[in-house]
Amino acid sequence: MKAVRIHQFGGPEVLIYEDILDPQLRKDQVLVKVKACSLNHLDLWVRKGLPGVKLPHILGSDIAGEVMEVGEYVSGIKVGQRVLVAPMHFCGHCVKCLAGVQNQCREFTVLGNAVDGGNCELFTVSGANIIPISDSLDFNQAASVPLVFVTAWHMLVGLAAVRPGQTVLVLGASSGVGIAAIQIAKLFQCRVITTAGDEAKLEKGRTLRADYGINHYKQKISEEVRKITNKEGVDIVVEHVGAATWDESMKCLKTGGTLVTCGATTGPSVGIDLRHLFARQLRILGSYMGTMGELNEVLGHVFAGRLKPVVDRTFPLSEIRAAHEYLEKSQMFGKVVVNP
Repeated sequence: MKAVRIHQFGGPEVLIYEDILDPQLRKDQVLVKVKACSLNHLDLWVRKGLPGVKLPHILGSDIAGEVMEVGEYVSGIKVGQRVLVAPMHFCGHCVKCLAGVQNQCREFTVLGNAVDGGNCELFTVSGANIIPISDSLDFNQAASVPLVFVTAWHMLVGLAAVRPGQTVLVLGASSGVGIAAIQIAKLFQCRVITTAGDEAKLEKGRTLRADYGINHYKQKISEEVRKITNKEGVDIVVEHVGAATWDESMKCLKTGGTLVTCGATTGPSVGIDLRHLFARQLRILGSYMGTMGELNEVLGHVFAGRLKPVVDRTFPLSEIRAAHEYLEKSQMFGKVVVNP
């Protein structure tokens, strides 16, 4: 089969489109013909070099396609079904997995990170990761859902316990997590403030029903939030940018507010004034992906049309270098997808 592998870490030039052996199906696995695989910033970080990645390596976390073959230990899945793949690897038998918190399993990782991903024509995965998709989604849309929507759902619903009537600040309206978080917050009848680097992206954020938009290149986020909230601040900040926005994000919180973070795109090192933390009774929560239960819960809303994936642009898998270069420019609104 054709696949894209990295044999060394570096820039887009290390992505090699090549022929490799077809995967061998285990009895507890399903063989999927990959129709679409969306990119995430994780692909860029792994390509540049992360601990635990064994070379050669296949990137790609979000996979949608058709079932080609089903192992004899797998039930409920049929050849020809349209499916997506839960973008996570876990052992399935430890205390955490049995308790339904797979993202706390010691073996937990995202597909395409410490294990091979879906930048290929054929992909084998545990039957537990296979989720049939509704006819309302095409393959590009389906591949744009799993990682970002389960991440945003876990952040807002599983950890921050979002409630109707709250005010939520979502950093990065054009990012995959940002697009998902805006919609989830509105699903819970919250007032949503979001940020972006230009007016076009802010306007697209408003089409997702964000109530207010802040241009973070022209406006100071915390000052605008104070104006919007009559100096009160927000209940929840959805943070995934990191060092560049951390101080502003903390300033935006009301007393007793919650900052939940899942990423550090602009750098991992930030400062915290503990006096403000305890005096204002703030909560800082770290979030990593989500659980299988949460993925199925948020997919129910996607399949019903209450939450919508946004596809920015597609590339043939053979042009994945161009797709990575496009993603690195951060000009997109929505997901970048490659098609084998």
